[in-house]
Amino acid sequence: MAKRLSDRLRLPPARPVVIGDLSTRTTPGFKGGKRQARAALGDLGPALADLQERLFAEGQTGGKRSLLLVLQGMDTAGKGGTVRHAVGLVNPQGVHVVGFKAPTPEERRRGFLWRIRRELPAPGYLGIFDRSHYEDVLVARVRGLVSRATWSRRYATITRFEDQLTFRGIRIVKCFLHISKKEQKKRLMARLDNPTKHWKYDPNDVAERLHWDDYQQAYQDVLERTDTEAAPWYVIPSDHKWYRNWAVTQLLVEHLQDLDPQWPAADFDVEAEKARLSAT
Repeated sequence: MAKRLSDRLRLPPARPVVIGDLSTRTTPGFKGGKRQARAALGDLGPALADLQERLFAEGQTGGKRSLLLVLQGMDTAGKGGTVRHAVGLVNPQGVHVVGFKAPTPEERRRGFLWRIRRELPAPGYLGIFDRSHYEDVLVARVRGLVSRATWSRRYATITRFEDQLTFRGIRIVKCFLHISKKEQKKRLMARLDNPTKHWKYDPNDVAERLHWDDYQQAYQDVLERTDTEAAPWYVIPSDHKWYRNWAVTQLLVEHLQDLDPQWPAADFDVEAEKARLSAT
């Protein structure tokens, strides 16, 4: 039996995690290049759309299950691009996308999971988090927004939270979009060279880049300390955008196949309704 992409991209079990040993350029589970990947992505569309619609139908008729895709990565890793390519293949009616920015004053006054709980996908929905609760052990840690004691406690809080979500019927798919420092520089420069991309450029990205090593250590700790059976981490080599888009979409297909949502059975007499309709 062919090895599933979920198994290929699952964070390796060896501890401690060494983020420098995780490739940013390989293409596990895929043979070919950009053109072939784009074709393969299109081929996934019908299966993904069908599975997502079945999940949505299930949720509309009393089902409790949903799927939450969590996208984390350094600036330019492609969180937004992944959302466009994956969500573009499904019916947006059953999708809930949230891009978490810096917390507002009101959000800062509450627990760090407060704003996350408010955006969880409803039954039947495909939820997508562009950044997430992990920012509170990444940015908050690197930029010293909270004390070490505070962010250190959050790992255990997060794993308990994700266990609770899984128990409630939310399948969590956590993807670390892993890019190299060299590739990030290339992508930032491309934004500066193209006037149509200036709106995507944030001068603060360079300031954050100066903390690259600190962020790599923070991500390494995140992967090691919050990888669980209930909510494992998948490491997506993301220097090749075309591979990243295909890989995340394939992961969604595999996890939805695991859920195996079914079309809800009619709660009325179909033949009787046909007869009523024919008489009109």
